[in-house]
Amino acid sequence: MSKSVFQKPIEIKISTVVAVSAILQTSDLITLDAALHEMTGGVSDFFEGDPAVIDVGSLAPGCERIDWAALVALLKKYRLNPVAVRNATPDMVDEIQANGLSLDSGKREETPAPEPKKPAAAPEPAPTPASAAGAAPVPANGTMIIDTPVRAGQRIYARGGDLIVMAVVNNGAEIIADGSIHVYNTLNGRALAGASGDASARIFALQMSPELVSIAGVYRTFEDGFPASHARQPTQIRLKGDSLDIQSVNSATRA
Repeated sequence: MSKSVFQKPIEIKISTVVAVSAILQTSDLITLDAALHEMTGGVSDFFEGDPAVIDVGSLAPGCERIDWAALVALLKKYRLNPVAVRNATPDMVDEIQANGLSLDSGKREETPAPEPKKPAAAPEPAPTPASAAGAAPVPANGTMIIDTPVRAGQRIYARGGDLIVMAVVNNGAEIIADGSIHVYNTLNGRALAGASGDASARIFALQMSPELVSIAGVYRTFEDGFPASHARQPTQIRLKGDSLDIQSVNSATRA
C-alpha cells in the first residue's frame, strides 16, 4: 500500500513572517513614488519581495482617496509585496478587500491559530536557517545562539528574544531579532533588531560592514561603506530619537 494514503492532504502550522511596515504620510502616488526611489537609491532588489503591511493611521483626515490598485502596483514596482492594511477606516474596507489585501489589527499573535490537541504537539518554527544545524531554538524570553556562518540568502529570526551569532554573517544574509543582536565576528548583510518595536534593542558586532541595519523599524543603509572610524573595532548601534547612533563598544560617551 502506498505511503501517500497516510499523508495529510494539507497541514496548517504557525510560522513567523517578518513584514515591512509601509507607513503612509500621504496618499499622493507621485510623491510616494519619488520617496521610494530616493529611499532605495534605484537599487532594484532593495526589498527582495518582502511582505508589506500598509499603515494608513498617519494619514490626515480628509486626505485624497487612496487608489488601492495603483498603490499596490507602486509598492510591487519596488519589490514590496503588500499583504494587509493597518488602521483602515470603515469606508476603506470594501476596496481594500477587493484588491486582495487583508485587514491587520496591529496585534501580534494574540490569537494563535487553533491546532489539533496532541500530547506532544508544539508550533513549528518557520522554515528558516534557524531550524538548521548550529541554531538553538529560542526559549521563552531567552536567546537564540547560532554557531555556524550565516550564508547569502539565509534569514534567521529570533522571535521573542536576543540573537547571538558566533560566526560571520555574509553579504546577502539577513538576521532578525525581537531583542538585541550580538555578532561575535564580522557582520555583513542585513541586521534588524527590535523587530517587534523594542526601541531599546541594540546591534553589536566585533567588526561591522553591514548592507543595512534597523532598530524598531528605523533603518540605515551603507551603499558607500560603513563609517571607517568604526569599521575595524567592536561597535554598537542603538536608536536615539528617530535616528541610529553608531559608536564604539568601548566609547566613554555611551549611556
